[in-house]
Amino acid sequence: QEQLVESGGGSVQAGGSLRLSCAAVGYNSFTSMGWFRQAPGKEREGVAAIYPNLGSTYYSDSVKGRFTISRDNAKNALYLQMNSLKPEDTAIYYCAASRWGKYPLRSDAYTYWGQGTQVTVSS
Repeated sequence: QEQLVESGGGSVQAGGSLRLSCAAVGYNSFTSMGWFRQAPGKEREGVAAIYPNLGSTYYSDSVKGRFTISRDNAKNALYLQMNSLKPEDTAIYYCAASRWGKYPLRSDAYTYWGQGTQVTVSS
């Protein structure tokens, strides 16, 4: 069964760190993979993306310098290291994948989605 499975969410105080993982089970390679988040009452936002074969990475301005996206091709896994977390980072975080490869931070460019993992940052 093909699925993207996120893990690593949780609660942390402002200034802390979390590492999210996404396992791509049953899939072959993707052109692009990304992390998105959605806070209550807000639209889904692209925060980071990577082209696994090229190593190119993209970040939203709100997380640039604090978050790092990485990919382990051998394990077919995607990661998001989140440092210096702020209360405004609180959201459900989703792993996504695409075989199309355009517009890396646009949610409508992605076909495959995980179920999401909650990240809560308290002040």
